[in-house]
Amino acid sequence: MFSLTAMPHADVPGFTECADVVGEVIAARRTVLPKRLVEPGPTPEQWTALIQAAAAAPDHDQIQPWRFIRIDGPQRPVLGELFAQALRERDPKASPEQLAQAREKALRAPCLMLMVVDAGKGSAAIDLHERVLSAGCAVQNLLLLATAMGYGSALTSGKALKSPVLRQGFQLQDTEHAICFISLGTVSQHKPGKTRPDPESLVSTWSAT
Repeated sequence: MFSLTAMPHADVPGFTECADVVGEVIAARRTVLPKRLVEPGPTPEQWTALIQAAAAAPDHDQIQPWRFIRIDGPQRPVLGELFAQALRERDPKASPEQLAQAREKALRAPCLMLMVVDAGKGSAAIDLHERVLSAGCAVQNLLLLATAMGYGSALTSGKALKSPVLRQGFQLQDTEHAICFISLGTVSQHKPGKTRPDPESLVSTWSAT
C-alpha cells in the first residue's frame, strides 16, 4: 500500500496504477434513477468515509459553506407530504394521482440527503458561485467514492427545492439554498449510460489577439 499524500510526483511507485483506477471510477460513475436504487445502502462506516471524501472539496478560507441533511426512513413520509404541499402551492388543481406521485418520490432509494449551501456564512468576499462550486466538488467526491464502493447514485432537483413549505420543513435560514437531493443505493437494474461529450469539444485555447 502507498499513501496518496506522499505522492508529489508521477514517478513515485504505484502512481500510474492509482491514477488508472481513479480514472476508471470516474468513467464508471453514472446517474441511476432513484427508483432503481434499492437496499442495501452504505453502512455507517461507509457513510463516514463518504462524508470525509466530501470534506476534501476545495473550501476557500475554510468557511464550510455547505452541509448535508440526511432524511432517514421514519422521515420519508414527512418529506413526501412536503413534496405534495409544494406541488399544491404551484398547482392548486393538482390531481390526487399527481399528489401521490409527489409523495412517492420521497420513498425512493435507501439513502437520501439534501445538499444545502449557505450564502451568508463566513467572509462576504466569497460569493455564492464559489460556494456552490465547492458544494459541487463535495458532491462529486461523494459520488465517486460511492461508485468505488459499488453503489449507484443520483442527483435530483426540481421546483420543490424553492418552495417555502420545503424550506420551512427543513428549517433553512434566509441565506441558505437547497441545491439538490442526493440518492444512494444498490442498483437494481443497470442500463447503458449516456454518451459522454467529446473531450475536445469542452476545451478551447485562449488568445488575446
